[in-house]
Amino acid sequence: MSDPAETELRAYVEVWWHSVCDFVDLAATIPAEQWSTPTDLPGWDVRAVVSHVAHLEGILGGAPREDAEVPDAPHIVNAMGRFTEIGVITRREADPAAIVAEIRRYGAARHDALLADPPTDPDAPAPGIFGAIGWNTRTLLRNRPLDVAMHEQDVRRAIGRPGNLDSPGARHSADYLLGSLGYVLGKRAKAEAGSTLVVEVADHRPAAVTVDDSGRGVALAEPPAEPTVALRMDRETFLLLAGGRRPQAAERVAVTGDADLAARVLAAMGVMV
Repeated sequence: MSDPAETELRAYVEVWWHSVCDFVDLAATIPAEQWSTPTDLPGWDVRAVVSHVAHLEGILGGAPREDAEVPDAPHIVNAMGRFTEIGVITRREADPAAIVAEIRRYGAARHDALLADPPTDPDAPAPGIFGAIGWNTRTLLRNRPLDVAMHEQDVRRAIGRPGNLDSPGARHSADYLLGSLGYVLGKRAKAEAGSTLVVEVADHRPAAVTVDDSGRGVALAEPPAEPTVALRMDRETFLLLAGGRRPQAAERVAVTGDADLAARVLAAMGVMV
């Protein structure tokens, strides 16, 4: 019988690889004139997003270390932001095809390595800088498909080519981000103890959370019959909100229950930075 932890890690590797392939297939077809198109991410155009993915996949796939002088900028708000800007700066003059080729090369190298020596311990420190910031193997393997799939959608919106929202990466991203609702309800929206929230994203199991007496948001095994707030939306809308991309997407959400709390939850839903 397979170990559940190993099965979980293998699933993350599979969805990451699917997401990388989807991203590369899209990036390889971006017309030259659209590489400078702004995205929903402040300060980043399409080139910056693709460069960022190339940088991080390169780090994990064995690429040489990159360094750059990162200037102050409004969109760089913390140490991680300064780090991720390095890959953007070092590829400003690179040929787009070369950036895409980097992702193919280093993604394939990492995929081969993960298949040859599959991760078995989810609590083992992640390699390199990811371990240095406190991530373990589970966190790294779970976060990479989220990052790649979300950035695929960033590029798609920028170049006017929507789609692939039923991909393994998009499904994984929504499932992952649904796990943040307790934090959103208790910590960010500051709901009162006993408040309940149910979020129904199309084609996903409804997520239900409540606030305990300490003010902490905790998951509920089953949605209550009459939650304090219920939100219903499609997957794209949820990813836009939880990903912090377009807060105005809240207009597409069907709301029932406490309207004031619903507004606070929707305003606080963006948990990615």
